[in-house]
Amino acid sequence: MTESARVRRSPKFAVFLGLGAALGLLVALILTFAFDGTREVSANTGVVYTSTQVFGFVALICVPVGIAIGGIVAVILDRVLARRAHDVQIEHERIRTQD
Repeated sequence: MTESARVRRSPKFAVFLGLGAALGLLVALILTFAFDGTREVSANTGVVYTSTQVFGFVALICVPVGIAIGGIVAVILDRVLARRAHDVQIEHERIRTQD
């Protein structure tokens, strides 16, 4: 019995989302130490924040943005790879075993 099937490659979305989150953490780390504002008193709260606190605040913004960018890249790659799909012929065999 011969059938036709469509074969295409597809990206693993979880990998792209994880890489986006890691990229967001890296950007948050770079921004935390590139612009050291921990010695100044915050104009809004009147508190001096530590580098760890600043990193946490910046990571709260950068990680979701990184995840979103990773997801967008995965969707675009999925659309591009969908155009390259092709049909193949599949042949089925049934093998009966005797009990």
